[in-house]
Amino acid sequence: MKKVNSIFIVDDDPITVFGIKKMLKPVVVCDDVKIFQNGKEAYDVLKEKKENGGSIPDVIFLDINMPIMDGWDFLEELIKLEIQERIIINMITSSIDPLDYKKWNEFKPRCPHTLNFKNKPIFKIETSDLECMDMAS
Repeated sequence: MKKVNSIFIVDDDPITVFGIKKMLKPVVVCDDVKIFQNGKEAYDVLKEKKENGGSIPDVIFLDINMPIMDGWDFLEELIKLEIQERIIINMITSSIDPLDYKKWNEFKPRCPHTLNFKNKPIFKIETSDLECMDMAS
């Protein structure tokens, strides 16, 4: 089982949050899972952690469509924070709009973190959703 120090779940849908938490149990050990209703809440905590030397989450499950600050706006601000630690970011959406997938592909080269794309509903969380894949050989 994978050991992870911190996970952020950023999603305004309580059913999705419940499902992600339940699916994490058999694949990961993590004592610090934080839930946020929108990107602004998560961003504010992340910024505060960076400024005060707090631990940065290893993994973020990030909904694309949320009120106040959506997933795309969160990513824009996250990139500006210039966090040195690499975060696994699982973008999750119920949207079937192909523009979301296109936008994700445009973010990938700009973002220093690992970006995965998952459609809702999520049926299973894989170990690969929780770790960086080292593609260098």
